[in-house]
Amino acid sequence: MLEIRSARKVFYKGQPDEKIALNDLTLTLPTGNFAIVIGSNGAGKSSMLNAISGALMLDSGKILINGDDVTALPVHKRASRVARVFQDPMKGTAASMTVAENMLLAELRGKKLGLSRGLNAKRLASYRERLSPLNLGLENRLDTRVELLSGGQRQSLSLIMATCDQPDLLLLDEHTAALDPRTADIVMQATVRAVEAFNLTTLMVTHNMQHAVDFGHSVVMLDAGQIRLEITGAEKAEVTIPKLIGHFGMKTDRMLLAS
Repeated sequence: MLEIRSARKVFYKGQPDEKIALNDLTLTLPTGNFAIVIGSNGAGKSSMLNAISGALMLDSGKILINGDDVTALPVHKRASRVARVFQDPMKGTAASMTVAENMLLAELRGKKLGLSRGLNAKRLASYRERLSPLNLGLENRLDTRVELLSGGQRQSLSLIMATCDQPDLLLLDEHTAALDPRTADIVMQATVRAVEAFNLTTLMVTHNMQHAVDFGHSVVMLDAGQIRLEITGAEKAEVTIPKLIGHFGMKTDRMLLAS
């Protein structure tokens, strides 16, 4: 469960270019809920994810994960509980390390290291099993350096790495935006499988309105650092792109109306 209570963050406070990134933002996301976050550029989407992950410290307010106050904890202190996949396929993986070595790093995230935690046969078999459903051939490239993979393969690996240890919270920061349509579909299907299999509490930021319609249990719309609207339940099941536009009163050039 994720709780954001009256989160506030102001950049360049007191200066002419002062920017309110989060304006007393409050959100409760039950365990296992898959929420799609939309909004125009500058609405506060990335600031919200940065605050949840610990990359951005709040000026005021609180962030709780499963009832624990993590507001003051930096990224590395939240790493065992919060996993994040970025838009850039080059982030989230170690380019010079192999696929298997990256998987091992993800498995050991937030844990104490020990001499027994190596790339043994059991682990390699487990990695092949996790990567095989992607149908991208990664299960046969465990010894390949990640820098030699395509963007789609690397992003798919990032997703598997983020979910392999079943985090309390999964953050997806436009994780399909840089991919071609076919690969984006593969990554989204893998996302849904992971969220459902592990009952992951998930926030997915996207500019793809079709994804907002097709995926998730709820839609959260941000504007000027605040949540303007939440759509859940039966209303979410029946939502369409025109209905979303009607709800938000957005101009079509402020959002990507992807099909």
